Amino acid sequence: MAKPGKTGLTRIFNATGYSLAGLKAAWHNEAAFRQEVILALIFTPLAFWISSSLTQTALLLTSLYLILLMELANSALEAVVDRISDEHHPLSGRAKDIGSAMVFVSLAGAAAVWLLVLLD
Repeated sequence: MAKPGKTGLTRIFNATGYSLAGLKAAWHNEAAFRQEVILALIFTPLAFWISSSLTQTALLLTSLYLILLMELANSALEAVVDRISDEHHPLSGRAKDIGSAMVFVSLAGAAAVWLLVLLD
């Protein structure tokens, strides 16, 4: 069953606003996100410079922005866990550790992609 609310262009406009608010919140509240955005801004032009094909460029850029996606997901997960309770709970710790692992795997994957492209 569809939830009631805005439709069409109004919904898209509102969703864009929510997305921009989320990016702003991540920038203001998450040091790791700020660091990764800065690295992405540095490495994005580098991806165009070191790649020898559009496919390589796409792989390099995708690996970079996957890191940002995983950091946003991790930050959202941590915010929800913290909202539920301040007390230590094994499941809360597990959720936060798994969120951190998402970011780590994306960083390792990006490093592998960049290394392979550089070696090619």
